[in-house]
Amino acid sequence: MKNSLFQFSNSSVDRRKFILNAVQSITALALIGLKPAFAFENEETSKKPPTVQEIINLILKEGGLTPLKETVDTIKTGNGNQIVTGIVTTMFPTITVIEEAARQDANFIIAHEPSFYNHNDKSDWVNNNSVLKQKQALLEKHKMVIWRFHDYCHALKPDAISYGVAKKANWLPYYKPSEIILKIPPLSLKKLVQHLKTSLGISHVRIIGNLSQQCERIALLPGAWGGQRQVSAVESEKPDVLIVGEVSEWETAEYIRDGKLLGGKTSLIILGHAVSEEPGMEWFAEWLQPKLPDVKVVHLSSGDPFVWE
Repeated sequence: MKNSLFQFSNSSVDRRKFILNAVQSITALALIGLKPAFAFENEETSKKPPTVQEIINLILKEGGLTPLKETVDTIKTGNGNQIVTGIVTTMFPTITVIEEAARQDANFIIAHEPSFYNHNDKSDWVNNNSVLKQKQALLEKHKMVIWRFHDYCHALKPDAISYGVAKKANWLPYYKPSEIILKIPPLSLKKLVQHLKTSLGISHVRIIGNLSQQCERIALLPGAWGGQRQVSAVESEKPDVLIVGEVSEWETAEYIRDGKLLGGKTSLIILGHAVSEEPGMEWFAEWLQPKLPDVKVVHLSSGDPFVWE
C-alpha cells in the first residue's frame, strides 16, 4: 500500500527489525515518562474503584453540602479507606438489610437512621447489649461499612426525604422545597388515607379525626420532628391535616385530640417512622446512581417493624 505509514517487504528479517525498533522506541519513551502516540490505554482497566470516603466526599460535593463539625453523619462501622463493591441505601440498617446487602455483593450501607438503637450510636448506651454485639459481629463478618446520612440528607436542596415522599405520593406539582404545606385537590380524610397507603405502600396508619372531613391543606412532616415542632407547625399553619412519621403519644396526639374536641379542624395521620421516610432514601439512590456509573447503587427497604392484628 503506497499510502501506508509503514511499508513492509516480504522479508521476515525486515519485519523482525521493524518490531525490534518499535519495542526499543516504546521502551525509550517510557523511560522519559512519555507515552507513544500509538500506545492506547484501556480507560476501564485504568479506573480505580472508589473508597467509602471518596464516595462520601462526592456526595457532599455533588449535593453542595458544607462539611459539618457537629453531626451524627459519621462512619458507624468499618473503614473509610475500604474499596466499595456496591452501595445500599436504606432507612435502618437492619439484620435483614445487612444480609441482603452482602448477598448482592454490596459492602457500603448508607442509612438514614441509627444502627445501634440510639441517636449517637453509642455502643455503651446500654451495658453489655447482646443484640448490638451480635450485629457488630455480623457487620465484621461481611466487612460492611455503615455511614449515617441524616443531617446532610435533610440539608440537600431539596430535602431528600420530603421530596422523596412527595414524589412517591404524586404530589410534586404541589410541593415547594422551602415549605411544609402542600395544597392538594380537596378530598376526604378517608380517601387521603387510602391514597397514602396505596402510593407509599403502607398497610396500616393511625388517625385522629373525622374520616368524612375534607382535606386540602396538608402539613407534611415525615419522620420524627418532635412534639414541639409538630404542635408549632399546626399552630402557625392551621392545616386540615398533619401527616407525620411518629409522635410521642402524650404530646402531639393529645394536643390534636383536645384540639378536635374544642372544635379545631386539624386531623392527624401517623404513618410510622420508617415507612414515612423510606421514599426519601429510595429517591436518594436514584440521585446517587448517575454520579457513580461504575458502582451499583440499590435501595433496600427496612420496612415497618410492626405487625397488626
